[in-house]
Amino acid sequence: MRIAYLDCASGISGDMTLGALVDAGVDLDALNAGIRTLGLPNVRLVANQVKKKGFRATQIIVEHEPEHKHRHLHHIAAMIDGSSLSAKQKDLAHRIFRRLAEAEAKVHGSTIEKVHFHEVGAVDSIADIVGAAIGWDLLGVERIISSAVPTGCGFVEIAHGRCAIPAPGTGELLTGIPLAESKVLCELTTPTGAAILATLVDSFGPLPAMRIDRIGYGAGQKDLEEQANLLRVLVGETSDSPADEQLWVLETNLDDISGELIGHTIARLWDAGALDVYSTAIQMKKNRPGVTLSVLCQADHVAAAEAILFRETTTLGVRRWMVQRHRLRRDVHRVETPWGPIEGTLAWLDERSARFSPEFEACRRVAEQHGVPLKAVYDAAQQAYRPG
Repeated sequence: MRIAYLDCASGISGDMTLGALVDAGVDLDALNAGIRTLGLPNVRLVANQVKKKGFRATQIIVEHEPEHKHRHLHHIAAMIDGSSLSAKQKDLAHRIFRRLAEAEAKVHGSTIEKVHFHEVGAVDSIADIVGAAIGWDLLGVERIISSAVPTGCGFVEIAHGRCAIPAPGTGELLTGIPLAESKVLCELTTPTGAAILATLVDSFGPLPAMRIDRIGYGAGQKDLEEQANLLRVLVGETSDSPADEQLWVLETNLDDISGELIGHTIARLWDAGALDVYSTAIQMKKNRPGVTLSVLCQADHVAAAEAILFRETTTLGVRRWMVQRHRLRRDVHRVETPWGPIEGTLAWLDERSARFSPEFEACRRVAEQHGVPLKAVYDAAQQAYRPG
């Protein structure tokens, strides 16, 4: 599988993304050809070779005529729809802008239709986002993975005044995304960069096992004293199948809580979107029996799951780490039994062989309705399945 890995050691912005994509081999002329069809006058991406702390990189500058416009989402959507971009490129651009609109609407208490795009509605930001949509499509990767993202620290001046970093919109966009500590007094991750990450990245974590084909370096506009202001993209092949996914495990040990509270916490975790929750009996200090409460969840559910563990239990700390799960392809399937239809799941071992698992609730419902043993319903459902 062809993948791209974003090394965001100095954060991410729209122009850094474009620079990394062009440096990795995406045709600059193709980007400009697509952007020209948006109807914005005299807009052009210009690539320059620069050095950041001694490292060579490509820096993208958006050249355009001065303007003083604030746009709504429907204005930008009309530009994209009226362009000559491919269907996939239009979809990527629409999704990034919609993600931006949702974040801005939430922090301003508005709606995505009414919210004003300020900085991200300017010509250069539109060119950055649409260019990124075109570039990722042309790069031709099946999966995008990213490192944890530093935001920088300090303050930034935006259209609404002086704000702490990350700015409110950027912070909203980064919800559920792993952040890396940074003491750089600068805005490292911009709203545009955060929107690209939140929309396009499939998973976050360390560099996966892969064979690197090419590496692109995109330069930010600022020169940092502490480090090179670069975004690096590594493109190559991995043996992982599309069914591989990166998840998080949260875990805590408890020895001073009742079984009723553990059961309640488990129910809350399921409701919060956990993929799996289980408890394990353990022996703790001073010969106290206890339990380990374990949670498996996706990255965007980590914060909610941790909040439940801290609020509903007596724990003082939660361990967490990233894991990789290989998941069999699953399909919903129904079989006919002497007592009626039973729903279940087909798990495909390969393209030709699958196994059928009846759903417990479907079997229980039929067993109660007809007054037959639950095991008899299970056996009948499994016998009713015919491969192919």
